[in-house]
Amino acid sequence: MAGIQEVHDLLVKGKAKMIVGAVQEALDAGCDPAQLLNEGMIGAMDEVGVKFKNGEIFVPEMLVAARAMKKGVEVLKPHLASGAAGAAGKVVIGTVAGDLHDIGKNLVAMMLESAGFEVIDLGVDVAKEKFVETVEANPDTKIVCCSALLTTTMPALKDAVDVLNKASFRSNIKVMVGGAPITQEFADEIGADAYTEDAASCAQKAKELVA
Repeated sequence: MAGIQEVHDLLVKGKAKMIVGAVQEALDAGCDPAQLLNEGMIGAMDEVGVKFKNGEIFVPEMLVAARAMKKGVEVLKPHLASGAAGAAGKVVIGTVAGDLHDIGKNLVAMMLESAGFEVIDLGVDVAKEKFVETVEANPDTKIVCCSALLTTTMPALKDAVDVLNKASFRSNIKVMVGGAPITQEFADEIGADAYTEDAASCAQKAKELVA
């Protein structure tokens, strides 16, 4: 349908100003809201993710597309069956204790929302206990994402993963880690389920983990 394709193309180009009108027009024209979300929007963000991975676009363009996605979803939300916007499951995300970096984490949160997850963002400098408490308060959580952007906060990341690994709910969740100094090797060493090097891969990996 024309409406879905138009929304898809606008999102790939990051046209945040035009997206609200385009989503509304598509709905008025009788597009199915769930189809609009999945094919038009999530499909577009998948494409943006691939372009980012291939080096065709960079972080600023990806941020713009993610912001456009957010605006589009706001228009769509009232029309979706409750929970459809977070249908992929619930994710808890935060930057570990002692680390105040949030650009990468915010981008990951936006990409996860774009992939259909409901995201609980704990912010920066998150105590390891806070990750555990949040999952206990949200037993339907599927993934916990912990990020460390400094080599000096890598031990805090290890501590956060340690306490999650010892938690009673461990078998119900997947633990993902990321950040500039983190490697697959370090992720394996500390007992995380997954490591991704950028926000686009994180959203893709998260989908695979809950599939």
